Amino acid sequence: MNIESAVESLLFISGEPMNFKKLAKIIAVKESDIKLSAEKLSAEYSDSDRGLKIIIKDNRVQMVTSGENSLFVEKYLKADIEGELSRAALEVISIVSYRGPISRSEIEDIRGVNCSFTLRHLAIRGLVERINNPNDARAYLYQVSFDFLKKLGVEKVEDLPKYNELREKKMFERNDENITKDDASVKENSDEDKKEELER
Repeated sequence: MNIESAVESLLFISGEPMNFKKLAKIIAVKESDIKLSAEKLSAEYSDSDRGLKIIIKDNRVQMVTSGENSLFVEKYLKADIEGELSRAALEVISIVSYRGPISRSEIEDIRGVNCSFTLRHLAIRGLVERINNPNDARAYLYQVSFDFLKKLGVEKVEDLPKYNELREKKMFERNDENITKDDASVKENSDEDKKEELER
């Protein structure tokens, strides 16, 4: 098994810092092996002209964009922020609205695809906010922001359309075919949405 390759893939798909312990558990190796692999990856990325870098801090490791490309990244983010929300983003914000505070893993269980980039996009736009998870100090929960409520003209999430009905009936469940635009402003991802999610 190529530990470095596994670590690299997990860092790419995560989009967030990952601690050595979690990586070791997923890959089923020792934490010392994860640390060594992360250090090797960091050195390899630093010695190349790649657009990505690997940074390590406090037994955590993350894949980030290269500082040399910050101008291009800023242009992309600016265009992304000013543009309309994608269908995937609308689906995620709806789930967070009616089921929040909710963890990223729970959102991904419902949608069936990775949500890290979409959540980051929504956070940058100020529509969702990340809070500490009282049940897991290493993880976070997501909820809608005050700005999101202001944009909709409501005072609290409970004022959202059919909030109690949808939350109590747990309409946002994995493979739930009853979710409609009228009931929850979301729908199951099309192949095009999934492709967009992977390209982001």
